[in-house]
This record gives sequence, structure tokens and C-alpha cells, in this order.
Amino acid sequence: MKFDTKNRIALFGTSADPPTIGHKKILEELSNIYSCVIAYASDNPKKKHKENIFFRNLLLKSLIKDINNPKIIFNQKISSQWAIESIEECQKNYPSSKVDFVIGSDLITEIFSWKNFDKIIHAVKLLIIKREGYPIESKTLKMLKINKVIFEISSLNIPNISSSMVRLNNNYSDLPESLIDIVKKNNLYKTIR
Repeated sequence: MKFDTKNRIALFGTSADPPTIGHKKILEELSNIYSCVIAYASDNPKKKHKENIFFRNLLLKSLIKDINNPKIIFNQKISSQWAIESIEECQKNYPSSKVDFVIGSDLITEIFSWKNFDKIIHAVKLLIIKREGYPIESKTLKMLKINKVIFEISSLNIPNISSSMVRLNNNYSDLPESLIDIVKKNNLYKTIR
């Protein structure tokens, strides 16, 4: 289903552990189709994070500053480990806008078990970003439809890069260049060279 993105906010929460060139591409592409993109770093209760939220905030905020696009806003005040709380905070801060919640296909099957799933699906439309290696299966699409979730599967072309790949590959090649000095200076992701 295609929906109008004019006067809509794309709400993009991410673990950002660390932010990659994939995150950068998502932010840039969303800013081409949405009137505003709100991004924040969060603690996913189902993940063990390598670095603490302070440094992940710093990295994401620096990435957004480097992109230098007024349509992309870093707003850490919206961050919560629970999507519904971030959504409600966004709606409070930007009451005249409709919110589309951006979610990767790697997390779409988990959404059914998220805290206040019913509230989430009534509060926002979902924009599902396809990730290589995480196909959106027909049973998942069926569950979304059964639960009357309003969603769109994005046609964005995002590189096959993840934060976990960056941590495992032990190099900086998939980090945005603007973040490399911050990572080195703060001795983050110690296994990365």
C-alpha cells in the first residue's frame, strides 16, 4: 500500500551501535520523501549493546550534523526502549503531523510481541525497510493484514550493511567517514581497526 508522505514525519529509532553508511543512506533517502525525519538512538530491550547510549547518541547526532539536512532532526528526548513511548513522545512534540514509524525487515516479525503492539498499530503507519538476508515472508504479511496494520514496504535501496557487521569485520570501511575520528578518540568498538 502506498501512502502520502507529505506533511508526515518519519520516526527512525535505531540502536546505532555504531551508525553505519546504511543508517546514513536511510536518513538521506527518508528526507527525500518525508517533510521531516526524526531520529534517535535507543536501547533495544532484546539486544545487548556494545557501547552505552551516551556514545551511540554522540555518534548518531554527529552523523546527522554531517549530513547537514534541515529535514533530518536528532531528538534524543523522544528515545525510549519501548516504541510506543517514543511514538507518543513524538506525537506530543509534533502534534500537527502524522507519524510513520520506520522499521527494518529484520525486526518486523518481533513487532507482534512488542509492548503495546495494539496501541502502536493504531498510532502510526509502518514503513518497512527491506534488509538483505531478512525477507518479508508471506506469513508475516498475512499477520500484518490480520492485525489491520497500515504499512508500506519501502522501495529504498539500502546497502547490505549492519552495525553488527561493522563490529564483526574489525574495520572502519562501513562507518561514515565523519564518525571514524570519534570512534578512535573515544576508544569505541575496541576490536575495530
